[in-house]
Amino acid sequence: MKTFLHVGCGPKTKTGLRGFDSDEWNEIRFDIDPNVAPDIQGTLTDMSLVETGSVDAVYSAHNIEHLFPHEVPMAMREFHRVLKPDGIVVITCPDLQSVCEAVVKDRLLEPLYESPAGPIAPIDILYGHRGYIAQGNVFMAHKCGFTYSTLAVSFYQSGFKSVYGGRKSQSFDLWSVAFKNEKSEEDMRAIGSVFLPI
Repeated sequence: MKTFLHVGCGPKTKTGLRGFDSDEWNEIRFDIDPNVAPDIQGTLTDMSLVETGSVDAVYSAHNIEHLFPHEVPMAMREFHRVLKPDGIVVITCPDLQSVCEAVVKDRLLEPLYESPAGPIAPIDILYGHRGYIAQGNVFMAHKCGFTYSTLAVSFYQSGFKSVYGGRKSQSFDLWSVAFKNEKSEEDMRAIGSVFLPI
């Protein structure tokens, strides 16, 4: 059985996580919030309670945008450190390029789509969901952002050897798989098809 670290798991489990939702994968839940009862409590920039080279994969959905830009390399290095030599990171975050296209069209406050939390406008994607933040959840504020190329550069600068992904069609999310070792385009595409909805 392979093991993946579910970073920023919140109350969710691996149920419904594309590629990880099978008996082949054992989930280790990791979160900053003790109230969600993670297996390991910590932050993106300090995962010291996770043993070096101990997991086959890291999954992180909509967490990295909550870091300041100078903290991103710390988080990426932590992802790299906890992975086994052939490990991968599967990550999703907002795609600033598509969001900025909406802003250029003067749609900053215009809802782009409906979420379980309500309508989402470009301002929510850029700075964090206004409703959550207004309720006192200031940790939900977005402090940085990425296009596909800048996300890939962040991975490469942190020691990853191959990166595959892109924007999900008709959405404002980036999806990427970063590999700790070199992969051919064909191998990246095959692995990416398992984990990425693009």
